[in-house]
Amino acid sequence: MDSWDISNDNLSGFAENTFVTFGETMIREPPADLQRPEATRQVHISLAGSEFSIAVLLARLGIPSAYVTRVPDNPYGWMLRDTARANGVDVKHLVWAQRAEPIGRYIYEMGRSPRAGVVWYQRMHSAASRLGAGMVDWRSALANCRLLHTSGITFGLAAHSGYATNPLLDTFQEALAAKPSNCLVGMDFNYRSTLWTEEECRDTITPLISQSVDVLITSVQDMAYHYGIDCGRYSAAEVNAGQTGDLSDDDLRAFGRAVTQRFNLRVVAVTLRQSDTSEVHRWEAAAMGRDGSFFRSPVAREVVLADRIGGGDAWAGGFYYGLLTAGVGAEGLEKGVLVGDATTRLKQTLMFDLPLITRAEVQTLLKAEALGSSTRFTVR
Repeated sequence: MDSWDISNDNLSGFAENTFVTFGETMIREPPADLQRPEATRQVHISLAGSEFSIAVLLARLGIPSAYVTRVPDNPYGWMLRDTARANGVDVKHLVWAQRAEPIGRYIYEMGRSPRAGVVWYQRMHSAASRLGAGMVDWRSALANCRLLHTSGITFGLAAHSGYATNPLLDTFQEALAAKPSNCLVGMDFNYRSTLWTEEECRDTITPLISQSVDVLITSVQDMAYHYGIDCGRYSAAEVNAGQTGDLSDDDLRAFGRAVTQRFNLRVVAVTLRQSDTSEVHRWEAAAMGRDGSFFRSPVAREVVLADRIGGGDAWAGGFYYGLLTAGVGAEGLEKGVLVGDATTRLKQTLMFDLPLITRAEVQTLLKAEALGSSTRFTVR
């Protein structure tokens, strides 16, 4: 079974900062004693944030990765810097703010059936939300970049803070102008209604995706809600109302064609989470290329959760690993979905946001799933 060993992937051709991303890293504060947040006097401090989590995972899998953000020059900012370095993430292009500026935070109360988990954001006027034009030497940061990633969450911070302009959008435009011509642009749609309205999101994100994004990671629900895109035999209205049954391959192929055509994408990927209880979920995903190539998880696999937050980011990191090591054609989509499924399932058995998993763990899970499935894929 050596052919399944992702440690055999030849990563020697990847230069510094092959993968680059930027956004906001937050301090996560869940009660350490499992009390309700209003009753606890003990919290567990950890780092959280979509883009940072993806950079950490790819660096741990051997892809040279860099992360850009703006953080206060205080112990929380140093914690971010030190954690990134410990996991192999390049932070030479961090932007340091005054030490008194706030870092984004969120309070998290973990749910247990039948009580849902709840997140309270505290991100208004954060140091990262003010990362603007002229602060980053993007030409240097992106000199060797093959995939530049961002998320819809990042561009919602300006509306959340009530800014008249969108600093992070301005710096992203600078990055787009500075990136190499062969650098792919990836985006996780990642709509958060707690940051901005549907209209604010659509007005900002739609031209970005249509004009600049090559690889979009999203959900059937977000595309139905924001753009009225159907999913095969299920209309957008039925998707929005939760009136869908099991999605067939034909449904997902039709969805993929509609999204790639709507936004002129090279690849669209969709994650599919089924929540049986707060503790047990089933996970699968699918990806489709503009050339018609399509791959779906062989089965929806069960995850017994320790912590679901960060699961989508871990999948995105694994999917990008497939694209970076096998290309954006059929082989890369298949590899990306399978590695992404493995990384997210492992991550969700761990507490807190960061996907602190190893190549060996991913390899072991890939082998186990290959032995139990009629679909096999050689990771090379």
